[in-house]
Amino acid sequence: MQNLLIKKTSQTPEIRLDAEKGELCFCGRSLPEDASGFYKPVFDWINNFTSESPRKCFIRFELDYFNTASAKSIFAILNKLEQMNHLGTNMVIEWWFDAEDEDMRDLGKEYIDLFTVNIVLKPRS
Repeated sequence: MQNLLIKKTSQTPEIRLDAEKGELCFCGRSLPEDASGFYKPVFDWINNFTSESPRKCFIRFELDYFNTASAKSIFAILNKLEQMNHLGTNMVIEWWFDAEDEDMRDLGKEYIDLFTVNIVLKPRS
C-alpha cells in the first residue's frame, strides 16, 4: 500500500499517512473550500488501510484551527479510527493544542467523551 502525502498550504493541513509505520499525521490549518473533496483521498486511504487489518496505529492531530466543514471530516475520521480500534487495531491518538488555546483543548476533551478509542491531550507551550 502506498503512503499518502498532502502538502500544507495556507488553507489546508499537511497530511502524512504511512501504512508501513501505521502513522497518520494531520498538521496545520484546515480551511478548504471543499472539505469533503479535500479529505476524500484520506478516507479512501484509511479504508484501504483498514482492509489490511493493521495491528497498531499512531495518529497525531496537530491542527491550529479548522472550519465547520473540516470538523465534520475530522469527526468522520475519528469515527473510522474508532471502528478500526474495535476490529482489533491497537491505537493511540494524540490531540495536540497550544497550551493557551482553550477551544482546541476543549474540543479534544469532547472527542475523548464521544469516542472510546484512546485519545491523549498534548499541550504545546
